[in-house]
Amino acid sequence: MSNIFRAGIDDFFKGWGSRRLWLAFAKEDIDDSHKNTLLGPFWLLLNYLTFIGTFGFVMQSGAGDDNYLAYISIGLLIWFFILEVITQGVSLFSREESFIKGTPLPLSTYVFRLTMQSVIRNSYALLGCLGVLLLTGVYPSVTWFWSALGVVVVVLSAPAVITVFAFVGAYFPDSRYLISNAMRVGMFLTPVFWTYNGSHGVRHLFYWYNPFTYFVEMVRIPIVNGTTPLKALFLCVLIGIVMWVAAVFLMGRYRKKVVFIL
Repeated sequence: MSNIFRAGIDDFFKGWGSRRLWLAFAKEDIDDSHKNTLLGPFWLLLNYLTFIGTFGFVMQSGAGDDNYLAYISIGLLIWFFILEVITQGVSLFSREESFIKGTPLPLSTYVFRLTMQSVIRNSYALLGCLGVLLLTGVYPSVTWFWSALGVVVVVLSAPAVITVFAFVGAYFPDSRYLISNAMRVGMFLTPVFWTYNGSHGVRHLFYWYNPFTYFVEMVRIPIVNGTTPLKALFLCVLIGIVMWVAAVFLMGRYRKKVVFIL
């Protein structure tokens, strides 16, 4: 067992050591996906603002709440990052099949590459989110540091989440479609744009027993409510640690075998 974890850790360290490579690839991927377009990557910002405007106009539950646009802007920012990490992660190894079979790069190189792609894409949404917050009268305060810490926790958990779902997608191809559909539904089961007022029933269950809730609230609560989300932060760090343990184990146990099932 110790050899498995040692091998997994070694792969991640080697992958981190090749960061100049996956940083360049990630930037190139973003540029290529918007090649010959008028706005380039700023289409990512426009898409995010379109979502904010649409949900802010349509969702009647937020009517009368001065902070509702701020509420959904932060919720969508974190949700879009989580959505991309999971849905792109589950098909990662199949997309990179030719590279995995043709190059001796550490498997974690592809994990870090996707992580950086997601960070770059969502950095444009972050600019839009900050703009919405300022326009709605939500200005920086000391509690924003807790939100910044929450963002760090989300980003640091991303490589582990990608690794776990990448192995699941490689060994169980049908999971790509199951997870993709589940995440579409998950957006409506997570308090991204709906609010929870302490009531019981189904909404109570979706709020308290949905792990995505805590990742969203960990970042949103300090900005919208001005309070410290210690419970959400603790649970998210705990989930991140569990995911990293699982990721290191899977990497150490199956990294040399995954090439034969692609």
